[in-house]
Amino acid sequence: MSPLKIKKGAQSHSAYNLRPNFSDVEERHTLALVVENEPGVLARVIGLYAGRGYNIDSLTVAEVDHTGHLSRITIVTRGTPQAIEQIKAQTGRIISVREIHDLTVEGASVERELAMFKVAGTGDKRVEALRLADIFRANVVDSTLESFVFEITGAPEKIDAFADLMRPLGLIDVARTGVAALSRGS
Repeated sequence: MSPLKIKKGAQSHSAYNLRPNFSDVEERHTLALVVENEPGVLARVIGLYAGRGYNIDSLTVAEVDHTGHLSRITIVTRGTPQAIEQIKAQTGRIISVREIHDLTVEGASVERELAMFKVAGTGDKRVEALRLADIFRANVVDSTLESFVFEITGAPEKIDAFADLMRPLGLIDVARTGVAALSRGS
């Protein structure tokens, strides 16, 4: 008899514990940080992510309180539940960080993103791009004889779906702002 070979990537779990290990499942989380608006704060926050190998799917930053000199950083990241908790704990230790909110855990929230799409095409492809833009409530913000620039706002999934439909019609370029998010209710 030949020895039993295990395929690369196969896991050796006991047959008595067939449930998946949910602590290994990656989750998407939206974190909202209120920080002091001073030089280097964003670099410290991003350095924490980079230094520990965490990835950032989306990042937006803007001043939200002129008189209090506060900015809001919205970060969309992925990780196991343990990694997300570690991210929040380590981010909270940064002196300039005043508040951390995990909008994914704290309850219902609203996420929106702005994107612009440059689509080139003539004839039927041009007509189809305009028809789809109307369905997605995208606005034409620039037009030439060869191309359009569409502006669309919505949930990241809506932006992704619009991009997927525009690719075969002549998508040339995309610019996205990243996710802006707020919790719902009081």
